[in-house]
Amino acid sequence: MKQKTRIFEKLGLVLSAAILLGCSNKQESGSESAGRAKVVATIGMIADVATVIGGEHVTVHGLMGPGVDPHLYKATPSDVQALQAADIIFYNGLHLEAKMGELFEKMGQVRTTVAVTKSIPESLLFSPEAFAGHHDPHVWFDVTLWKYAAGEIARTLAEKYPDHAPEFNQNAATYLTQLDTLHAYVLEQIERVPSEQRILITAHDAFNYFGHRYGFEVAGLQGISTQAEAGTKDVQDLVNLIVDREIRAIFVESSVPVKNIKAVQEGVRAKGWNVEVGGELFSDAMGDAGSFEGSYIGMVTHNIDTIVSALLESGHD
Repeated sequence: MKQKTRIFEKLGLVLSAAILLGCSNKQESGSESAGRAKVVATIGMIADVATVIGGEHVTVHGLMGPGVDPHLYKATPSDVQALQAADIIFYNGLHLEAKMGELFEKMGQVRTTVAVTKSIPESLLFSPEAFAGHHDPHVWFDVTLWKYAAGEIARTLAEKYPDHAPEFNQNAATYLTQLDTLHAYVLEQIERVPSEQRILITAHDAFNYFGHRYGFEVAGLQGISTQAEAGTKDVQDLVNLIVDREIRAIFVESSVPVKNIKAVQEGVRAKGWNVEVGGELFSDAMGDAGSFEGSYIGMVTHNIDTIVSALLESGHD
């Protein structure tokens, strides 16, 4: 907790205070929201950035809350109503919101609909063979790539509402500086972990960008999308990897059922090795609204603190 407090103070999250007060998904009265742009965002990470950059000129409605898996999410009637009433729709793209792709395509014909990842150079995107020719959508795990998303949100708001562009641009500049500080913090924490212990095993294959940027070997039980169910062979392959490499900590995810990771843990124990669950990571969804982990910066801070603490503790067994 002290570590989280330090990074919170270091970042000076004045703009993100609105998120910590639970405002990103708050339903406001007509008088409170009058004159504000209505923004709808799919995942919490996007809603967070839109709230920070938009400031007092936007009301942001997030479709997917804590613990929600965007790979499997289907729009509800109330979601469709919110999208129809929106001035701007922000979504991740890269096939993350797979079941909503057609809906965004239709919405894009009548209102501003933006994939926040569209300005990321293709050379920086991963295209795993197992993901059917699509790019890996989990770009937010590389903080330097998430800066592109923040820039896309700022540009969209400034272009649509030029009268408020100076404020949007200033908010974005402040936030990008905070992301630089966050990136430096992640690098600093990773240096505490010996290179041979930098192996991250999670419930699904969401951490490839993290591994590439921050020097971790990563493996997930399920594929890039949780639409792909983990089979017996997937479990056994991961069990063998853990036993062969004598890995001592694996991680569950807030938006993925824990049963498959528990099956891996039991399989490892059946082979005479012990692997502990090192903690819960936020992968495709953030923490509860109003919590530190309910912001993008808090989510990333929680993840790296959890990973580093678990790996260091397991290394001292």
